[in-house]
Amino acid sequence: MAHPLQVIGMIAHRPMSEIHPPSGPVFDPGYIARFAQAHEQAGFDRILVAWSGSSPDSLLVAQHAAASTQRIGLMVAHRPGFIAPTLAARQFATFDHLSGGRAGIHIISGGSDADQQRDGDYLSHTERYARTDEYVGLLKQVWTSTGPFDHEGRYYRMTNARTDIHPVQKPHLPVFFGGSSDDAIAFAGKHADIYAFWGETLDQARETIGKVRAAAEAAGRDPDSIRFSLSFRPVLAETEAAAWDRARSILARIRELRGEGIGAAPGTSSKPQSVGSQRLLDAAKGGAVRDKRLWTEVAAAVGAGANTTALVGTAEQVAESLLEYRTLGVDTFLIRGFDPLEDAVEFGRSLIPALRTLDQAPKARAA
Repeated sequence: MAHPLQVIGMIAHRPMSEIHPPSGPVFDPGYIARFAQAHEQAGFDRILVAWSGSSPDSLLVAQHAAASTQRIGLMVAHRPGFIAPTLAARQFATFDHLSGGRAGIHIISGGSDADQQRDGDYLSHTERYARTDEYVGLLKQVWTSTGPFDHEGRYYRMTNARTDIHPVQKPHLPVFFGGSSDDAIAFAGKHADIYAFWGETLDQARETIGKVRAAAEAAGRDPDSIRFSLSFRPVLAETEAAAWDRARSILARIRELRGEGIGAAPGTSSKPQSVGSQRLLDAAKGGAVRDKRLWTEVAAAVGAGANTTALVGTAEQVAESLLEYRTLGVDTFLIRGFDPLEDAVEFGRSLIPALRTLDQAPKARAA
């Protein structure tokens, strides 16, 4: 049985994107509030607050966004290893209460050694996933515990661990997870409620979903219980030709900024460590456009360090392309634009209604 369709957006702590150099104060509470409110008014179900080794604290950004909104859920990126899992569990449980049961956690083990080392983490990729396995297991144990417990593992040791606060959501708040390596897939199969990955071709997505479901089955879970979230950067216009004109202007602006030394984060490489990034670059090698309207040129231009594959066309055309992934088992779409705030408003005006209408159409015909 298909899970209900969910649409996720993404907010930031200041105006910025691949075509807009960061502007204004590093931390702009007013912008965060407006950005979150725009997503809520546009009909998004949830918003992601990202994490990096130099950005403002994601949980505090999310808390401000939650205080500025009424309904929308929060998906807070969190890297294991920098605080104790027992403390993180209490922090997120507290946030779930403050937000009225709207909290979600997005676990990221870290795809870049350089970014991890900014916070003093020198574990190898494989060790990071082993630590994440233990860490998330402890998060869930704290969230669901009915009394104190002891733990002695490879990375953490606790005696008489207990909590006075549990999440509003039962049995615990939703655990999103992203990562495409073999270690990541194994972890997702064991722990993830929602597996999140970047916008791949239909064939690549089918392969990824199959691997995660197999990992879930190997971990003793129902493979159909895990949900899938796929991320895209829609480029919309009133006509398909105008949308491709806009796409070309976006690419030209990115190349202009890169030529001026703007847009690439310090220490980034043209050969990313992240397997998810490598998969986007593999998709780009197959052509600038895949599967009719999956546009890969931005991913290639910026080294695919984030979700940078786009779907280009009218709102109805992009909605139709998204629903092709829905038939593979994807039920959640994370969409964000290159003009972040303005595009969130536009997605609420055109893309989200088109997506929900088309998603319901087969159900209406079946009835």
